[in-house]
Amino acid sequence: MNLVQRERLPLIHYVADSTAWAVAIFAAWWIRFDFNLSLVRLDLMALVIPVAIVVQGLFGYLFGLYRRRWRYGSFDEVIAVGLSVICTGIVIVFLSWPIGPVPNSVPLTATAFALLIGLSGRSAWRLYRTRTLVPDDAEPVVVVGAGEASEQIVRAMMKDPTSAYRPVAIVDDDPTKSRLQFSGVRVRGSVADVSRIAADYGVSTVLLAIPSAPQALRRHLAGLVGLKLLSLPSVTEMLNDAGQAVPTLDDIHPITEEELLGRAPSEIDTAAVAGYITGKRVLVTGAGGSIGSEICRQLSRFNPAALFMLDRDESGLHATQLSIEGRALLDSPELVLADLRDADRMAQVFSEHRPQVVFHAAALKHLTLLEQSPDEAWKTNVSGTQTVIELCQRFAVDHFVNISTDKAADPTCVLGYTKRITERLTADAARRAGVGTFISVRFGNVLGSRGSVLTAFSAQSLSGGPITVTDAEVTRYFMTIEEASMLTIYAGAIGQRGQALVLDMGDPVRIVDVAERFANRVTPPLEIVFTGLRPGEKLHEVLLGHDEDDQRPVHPLISHVEVPPLTWEHCRAFAAQQSPTSGIDVASLAQLAKAVRLGAGSAAS
Repeated sequence: MNLVQRERLPLIHYVADSTAWAVAIFAAWWIRFDFNLSLVRLDLMALVIPVAIVVQGLFGYLFGLYRRRWRYGSFDEVIAVGLSVICTGIVIVFLSWPIGPVPNSVPLTATAFALLIGLSGRSAWRLYRTRTLVPDDAEPVVVVGAGEASEQIVRAMMKDPTSAYRPVAIVDDDPTKSRLQFSGVRVRGSVADVSRIAADYGVSTVLLAIPSAPQALRRHLAGLVGLKLLSLPSVTEMLNDAGQAVPTLDDIHPITEEELLGRAPSEIDTAAVAGYITGKRVLVTGAGGSIGSEICRQLSRFNPAALFMLDRDESGLHATQLSIEGRALLDSPELVLADLRDADRMAQVFSEHRPQVVFHAAALKHLTLLEQSPDEAWKTNVSGTQTVIELCQRFAVDHFVNISTDKAADPTCVLGYTKRITERLTADAARRAGVGTFISVRFGNVLGSRGSVLTAFSAQSLSGGPITVTDAEVTRYFMTIEEASMLTIYAGAIGQRGQALVLDMGDPVRIVDVAERFANRVTPPLEIVFTGLRPGEKLHEVLLGHDEDDQRPVHPLISHVEVPPLTWEHCRAFAAQQSPTSGIDVASLAQLAKAVRLGAGSAAS
C-alpha cells in the first residue's frame, strides 16, 4: 500500500461508516412500518441521516477512528467503532423529537444496524486482506500443533505478504481441538494423518509448531519419507523484552540434528550455583574448546569476580572471548595462554590469579588418535591434570571440577584409561585435602562439539558422501553442549568430596539412524559405508561401571558415584617402569586404571 492510499484510508472509513448509517436508518424505518415504503417519512429521514453522518464523524475523530490511531480491523478499532456508533445513536435519540415525529424504535434499531454493518465490513475486509496477503508462490506447509505458538505463527504467516510459507492445514492429537481454525486454516486431523494430509494438499513441508515437543514426535516427523521438517526455537529462545514467547517468521528454520537428539533444558538450583560462583575468582582450563567455552559463557552469567580462561590454543581463546564479550582484542588479563604440560607456567598462573574455583576441561579426547599415541594422552590427560590438582591443593582452591567422559566407565581405550585415572587422582586429592571440594563430572558425546559425529556426517554429506558408520548396531549417548555445561556447573555445587557425578544422557541413539537422516537430505540418498569398530571402541557406551550404583540424591539427572582413590606416587611408579624407547604400555595402563592398591609400586593389582 503506497503513501497516497494510506492517507486516503481515514476518508474511506468515514464514507463507509456514513453509508452504514444511511442504510441502517432507512432499514430501521422500513422495518418499523412492516416494510411498507409508503409509510416511511422520507423527509424526516433526509434530516436524520445528515445528523447521524456529522455526529459519527465527530465521535469517530474523537475516538481516533479517523486519525489512523488504530490498526485496521484490530480489537482496539472495534472498541472505537462501538463507542462512536453508540454515542452517535444516543445523540440521535435526543435530537429526534426536535427534528420531527421520529418513532422511538428507529434510532435504537438504526444504532444496532450501523454497529453491525460497521463491524461486519471491517471483519470481512480484514479476513480478505489476511487471506490475500500471502503470495501465491509461498511454499504450502502443514502445521503440527494447534496450541498458542501455532496460532501465533499461522497468523504471522497469513498476515505477512513477504512470508515464504503458506499454511494450508493444521494437525493435532487433542480431540478437543479438532474443529479449531486459525486465520481460516483448519485442523484437519491428527499427527498420524500428516502424510495423508500433505499428499492431499500437495505439500512437501511440515512445520512443527510445538516448542516443547518431545523427541519421539520430532524424530517421527523427521523420519516421514518425502517431507521436509521445519521447527521453531524453544520457548526460552523466543522470549521478547516483555517476557512473552512470541514466534516470528524469522524463527522458522529447518530442524537440526541437535534438536532431534537433544532435550529440553533441565531445571537446576541457580541459587546453589550462585553460592559458589558469584563474586569468586574462577579458572577454566581448556576454555577454547567446545565444552570449556560453553562453561565460560554460562559462568559469566553468575557474575564471578573474575573469569580466567586458559588454553594453549590462541584461536580458541579468541572465539570464546568474542562469544562472551562481543569483542576479541585478546588484550584482557583474564585470557591465559598456557599449556598444562608446563608445570612452571601453570604455577605462575595460579600464583598470579589465585583462583577459588577451577573447572578442568582441558584434555586430549580423540579416541583413535590416542590409541596411536598413549604417551601424549598420559602427558596431557594424566600428568597435566595432576599438575592442576596439586596447584589447587597448594593454593587452597575451594572447588575443583574435573571434566571426565563416559569412556571412563569400564574403560577399554587409552582415552578411557587416562580419564579413569584422573577421576581416581581427583578422589585421592579429596581424601588428602584439608579444605576444598574435589569432584569429577562424567558425561558422553556432546552435540556440536569439534570432532563429534554430527560434524563428521555434515562434512561427508556436503562432499557428496559416502557417510561412514563403524557398525550398524553401534549406539551412543548425546547431550547438548548447553545442558552438559549447565549440569556440570551445578554438579560443582552438589558434589561430595571425591565423587564422580554422572550426567543422565537420556536414551542411547543408533548412529545409523542419524546417518540415514543425513543421507536422505539429498536425492538420490547418499551411500552409507560401514567401516567396523576401531581398536578400543565399544559397540554400546555405558555411563556407570559394572560395580557402580546409580544413586541420585539431589537431582534426577545426576548420579553420585564413589570413586576409589589412586595416589600420584602409584602413577609415578607406573611411569618409571615404562620403557623409554617403546613408551607407555597400553596393557599396563589399563591395569593402572583398575588398580586397587594406593601405595607406590607395581601398577598391577
